Amino acid sequence: MELLEIFKELVRIPSPSMDEASVAQKIIEILTNAGVEAKLDSYGNVYTKIDGIKNAKGFLLSAHMDVVGDDTPVNIIEKEGPEGHIIETDKTRTLGADDKAGVAAIIKALLDIKEGKINPKCTVEAVFTRDEENSMTGIEHVEFDKLNSEYVLVLDSDKLGNFEISGAGYIKLTVSVKTPFGGHSGLDIQDKNRLNAAKIITEIVEKIPQGVYKSYKTGDKTSTITSINLGSIIGGGVENALYQAVKQGLKGVNAVEFVAKNSMSNIINTSAFAHYSIRSSCLETQNELIEKIRIIIEEFNQKYKGLGEAKLEIEEHLPVFEKSDDDFLIQKAQIAAKNSGVNLKISSFHAGAETHIYANRKNKEGISFKPVLAGIADVYNMHSADEKIDVESYKKGYEFLKAFLDEI
Repeated sequence: MELLEIFKELVRIPSPSMDEASVAQKIIEILTNAGVEAKLDSYGNVYTKIDGIKNAKGFLLSAHMDVVGDDTPVNIIEKEGPEGHIIETDKTRTLGADDKAGVAAIIKALLDIKEGKINPKCTVEAVFTRDEENSMTGIEHVEFDKLNSEYVLVLDSDKLGNFEISGAGYIKLTVSVKTPFGGHSGLDIQDKNRLNAAKIITEIVEKIPQGVYKSYKTGDKTSTITSINLGSIIGGGVENALYQAVKQGLKGVNAVEFVAKNSMSNIINTSAFAHYSIRSSCLETQNELIEKIRIIIEEFNQKYKGLGEAKLEIEEHLPVFEKSDDDFLIQKAQIAAKNSGVNLKISSFHAGAETHIYANRKNKEGISFKPVLAGIADVYNMHSADEKIDVESYKKGYEFLKAFLDEI
């Protein structure tokens, strides 16, 4: 089977998160028909491998099977025009090139290895995961202790030549302020002990940084290492307004505006919340920022002792993917890029991917995985009905993958 044939067959199968069974069975069918053993693990991920030289370090290829979208038909259109040779849909839903471009390229590589068209010097393993787009439960349930590989190439970046060697972790952080003495905004407003939680939480918000916390510059490009963003501030008498908004069936911005205009203003608020996200590709800098916020909270509590108390809750949504000191994958990618005519762009990315999970897990030998996130094609407008893939970039990306596998 050819690359585009595999890709089009896969994208025609709807596979929203947690409903990937049909595409998983198609992957297994294609591989087993070619003599490549493939199977489901206990969670519904697909695992396969082709044995290479005995005792050589294994190499893992990884991509996810689920797409953003529902189970409606995927009607694809292939055309050539001013935009080049592209594949898209009839604009009724997403295409699913994220990440079936990666899945199809890995399947094609396995078929070519089986046929002797690619000759890696080690065992090549592959994992196709579920639920990446929603909650990453698929990668969380991978049986890492059964994997032989040390190096991992995750094919899930949106531009050909992207070779992303570190990525930001994602921390959810909530500051809450409680005050013991509420009251009526008219009758009790003169009591200086009745502090308004919605008011005094703003002192914390004012001191917590916003935006880029640390960055580095390479030539003309500035890359963010650590950032923090205030997602929401909620305080005071919103309960009644929330109830009414739900009762009236209000949603989205209409519900938010209704609550803002109809919250109770005749009470001295006793609770308030500020919700943040922290993204960082450096654990040391991330911890430095969190410690700074802890100090702000401590100083606040000293100031308002007995009249108000702030607390900090931290939830790790995605661990930091830090750059490995091992440059093996970079060296091989540079050679493969030269041999395939691909412009390699080595960088960090300020978002999350399955690389983050791999980087914080170990294989069956107890060795930490060393992953990289790579782009196999130019994919535009991902997660939308306008999603499309540039076919020529995809073909070139596959030549890079072949050259890369020959090098390892």
